[in-house]
Amino acid sequence: MKRTSLPNLFVALLALVMCVACCSGPSGENYSFKDGMIVFDEPSRAAGQESMLGFAADPIPTVRVGFVGLGMRGPGAVNRFTHLEGVEIKGLCDLKQENVSKCQPMLERAGMPKATEYVGEEAYKELCERDDVDLIYIATDWLNHTPIALYAMEHGKHVAIEVPAATSLEECWQLVDTSERTRRHCMMLENCVYDFFELTCLNMAQQGVFGEILHAEGAYIHNLSEVWNSYHGNWRLDFNQKHRGDVYPTHGFGPVCMALNMHRGNRMNYLVCMDTKSVIGLAKAKEKTGATEFANGDQTTTLIKTELGQTIKLQHNVFTPRPYNRLYQLVGTKGFANKYPIEGFTFLPGQLPSEVLKDATIAAQSLDLSKIDPESVPEATLNPHGFVSQDVRSAVMAAYKHPIHKEIEEKAKKVGGHGGMDFVMDYRLVYCLQNGLPLDQDVYDAAEWSCIGELSATSAKHNSMPVAVPDFTRGDWNKLQGVKFYTK
Repeated sequence: MKRTSLPNLFVALLALVMCVACCSGPSGENYSFKDGMIVFDEPSRAAGQESMLGFAADPIPTVRVGFVGLGMRGPGAVNRFTHLEGVEIKGLCDLKQENVSKCQPMLERAGMPKATEYVGEEAYKELCERDDVDLIYIATDWLNHTPIALYAMEHGKHVAIEVPAATSLEECWQLVDTSERTRRHCMMLENCVYDFFELTCLNMAQQGVFGEILHAEGAYIHNLSEVWNSYHGNWRLDFNQKHRGDVYPTHGFGPVCMALNMHRGNRMNYLVCMDTKSVIGLAKAKEKTGATEFANGDQTTTLIKTELGQTIKLQHNVFTPRPYNRLYQLVGTKGFANKYPIEGFTFLPGQLPSEVLKDATIAAQSLDLSKIDPESVPEATLNPHGFVSQDVRSAVMAAYKHPIHKEIEEKAKKVGGHGGMDFVMDYRLVYCLQNGLPLDQDVYDAAEWSCIGELSATSAKHNSMPVAVPDFTRGDWNKLQGVKFYTK
């Protein structure tokens, strides 16, 4: 028998060690390295769980709701719910008594009975345990979103969670698994999906007005220098100090995912992330707490590749002096949409119906409708090098107004909430529950949009290495085709 020399044996062992190192992740981490990509562990669906794709619960004619978290966004939600029909507000919960007390007059003005008050760190549990509550509406600090949602679903309640729904991959999977097992809705309250520009663009995309969408962009660029002190216990600055990556992606990302039909015939395959050093964030943390390190870069940029060959660019910046910007861009083969900093459209000549251009011409020239020949409308109003005129843009927005906005826009703008989109969101949530319909946003949206935080941080940590995006539907991402807003 041929004997292996010691040098050859050493080389073989070294190769084996290197192979293991390349295929397994760092000790204690929930990911590994495969084919030049970071791949997170994906748990299998447990026995007894079923997909929530297209799930519709039994109709709830009167939706009985309890609110948890009444410091910043919570009171606005309570006020909006007083303007919805078929709603009873059963409970108000917060850490502070004064936050609970300030919401009671809203109910009184609406002619609603006083709600039961819950105060304290675990007071939400008593609210969730009630038999006369259908929906728990969560607007606490980010770290408490998932724990409260899990407890509520375990006690038979549907949940609506402020953004982001989860702060880690582990929490994303917990929401998915609990929703699937308990058969309870878990909706993230991404209000920007219902913005009047974004929802109109979704309608246009679904009708092929932009052609095939190849690229999209979203962002959360919002200087928070004046409001850091408003967050109870300094929780938001503290979270940014401890967490790298795009920790707040969903406002710009959610509407983009809708336009690209994520887990409805499309999916995200992988992402890469790059961030700057922290200058302003570190200075603010040092001023407030004496911190000497700060994880979140002042500017974070993430690129995502989809199954259908599209790209998505995301930005996060809550530190530098810049105008508010969610970007929201759709780049198609035949058209382009842009919301910030200038709202506008670009189209190839011939791409818009003549009726739309005719309406724009009438608006611009104050001409009689009967005197306009659709065939004579000049195509020069469209060119691929600049935005359409204000009149054409207005005509486009009117022609492609989403049916939901046609139904509720006037009341939404009157009630308010970021210009009305918050009310549209709450209206749709309640409408779907009342009529036993699938919600506009499901638990997989909540997980996909929230997971960007940990995935982007991991990519940045490993010198912008590609990170695979988990499939929270567990292989069902193409069983539904296209985003649908259900109506009875």
